[in-house]
Amino acid sequence: MENYKEEFISFMVDSNVLKFGDFTLKSGRKSPFFMNAGAYVTGTQLMKLGEYYAKAIHDNFGLDFDVLFGPAYKGIPLSVATCIAISKLYGKDIRYCANRKEVKDHGDTGILLGSKLQKNDRVLIIEDVTTSGKSIEETYPILKAQGEDIEVVGLIVSLNRQEKGLTTDKSALDEIHDKYGFDAHAIVTMSDVVEYLYNREIGGKIVLDDEIKSRISDYYNQYGAVKM
Repeated sequence: MENYKEEFISFMVDSNVLKFGDFTLKSGRKSPFFMNAGAYVTGTQLMKLGEYYAKAIHDNFGLDFDVLFGPAYKGIPLSVATCIAISKLYGKDIRYCANRKEVKDHGDTGILLGSKLQKNDRVLIIEDVTTSGKSIEETYPILKAQGEDIEVVGLIVSLNRQEKGLTTDKSALDEIHDKYGFDAHAIVTMSDVVEYLYNREIGGKIVLDDEIKSRISDYYNQYGAVKM
């Protein structure tokens, strides 16, 4: 596993973004872990987060795209922080764009904020995590409504939960690829997380011990696109 991926896993735990315990997800599933990207709240955290995304984007997609699109609301700071990091690390200016929940009818009008999408723009979508792929069902039509010549080159998320998607036993990211034809990648997968954190001290504490690992295995036996 690349060093930045190991660092990112520790960073999620240190930032109280990735937690282990008993959680009820929006889907109704009872999960032994939970990720909340809304817990990245400081300038230092956002700076580091942008750099981890930038490295994963560089590794998986290269830099042959024009716009980083962050769906409202969590995707907005992600797109801004990552555009800054790409400029800093790789010396390339990528434009950021996001959507509003409601269309604005005065001043800077429309459904988009940040950069307007232009003819032949290549767009990469950035999100925190995708469990079912439902968010892409909302985002993709917004992008395509800006013009048929807008090309969506892919999706990057921070964590691939590797759970079954909406309609198949494949992961949500694999379903997105099959449905829309573009690649979907993550900084790390849940398999990476379990491999790295199992019985490892983070901040003087073991957060993924034998009990948690067993519960994760049981969870993935039921809901996983992979076995843990």
